[in-house]
Amino acid sequence: MSFTIEERGRPNTQEYRLFFKNSEGKYISPFHDIPIYANEAENIFHAVVEVPRWTNAKMEIATKDPLNPLKQDVKKGNLRYVANVFPHKGYIWNYGAIPQTWEDPNHKDGDTGCCGDNDPIDICDIGNKVCSRGEIIKVKVLGTLALIDEGETDWKVIVINTEDPEASDFNNIDDVRRLKPGYLEATFDWFKRYKVPDGKPENQFAFNGEFKDRDFAIKTVKSTHEFWKALISKRTNAGELNCMNTSVSDSPFCCSAGDAEAVVNSAHAFGAEDPIPSSVDKWFYYEK
Repeated sequence: MSFTIEERGRPNTQEYRLFFKNSEGKYISPFHDIPIYANEAENIFHAVVEVPRWTNAKMEIATKDPLNPLKQDVKKGNLRYVANVFPHKGYIWNYGAIPQTWEDPNHKDGDTGCCGDNDPIDICDIGNKVCSRGEIIKVKVLGTLALIDEGETDWKVIVINTEDPEASDFNNIDDVRRLKPGYLEATFDWFKRYKVPDGKPENQFAFNGEFKDRDFAIKTVKSTHEFWKALISKRTNAGELNCMNTSVSDSPFCCSAGDAEAVVNSAHAFGAEDPIPSSVDKWFYYEK
């Protein structure tokens, strides 16, 4: 199963969008049409790379837009870039989401005591390759961190790209601790402090910030897939989310290829990129 991307608008502007196509060249939603499983028997999942490692632009699946293209988050009228909080430069993994998952904001998690954040479940790919924006990778789940973001459960699932030359050595969270010493501590530190330069407090975590193991993480991913199934079949209220899709045959939101094409054609034509503001390279230092 292969996927391609099509850029619209000018990169580094609010009009920029990244649309997805399947192997037949038909437009699809990365939220709803890419299967969660690359290999269900072996618990290998697909993941959509929203933010390549070392970059700062806060790109995300636009869950409220038709076909859910990637776009850059906007805060207070400006494009959002994640600050460099020393010693971190941009995102320290390939960051993205597992398709066909949804953290239900109406479901209070029994472990964290908080409701979901209304997004697909997030992944941090620790593989060596720096992926490209919009790349679809196959990943092994290794563990998860439970971030509590402004009172909502926001799972951060630690994964490794199955095509990584070292992937066979990583099967659980302890392998990350052993083979990439310091990486989990850096991950915790990154999520704890990344909003401080924006004037927000340090983030909180469930489980005292402990990483849960592979089995716990896989169970969590699968539970968010069940919430998505209820969403896409209209058994739960979608609210502002856009569930337009082209392949979920029993979904009342399923649309024709022509309808999907019309969405893409209504977007701005692809053009020259705007420069990234020099302020994005600034480092922030503060006492922990």
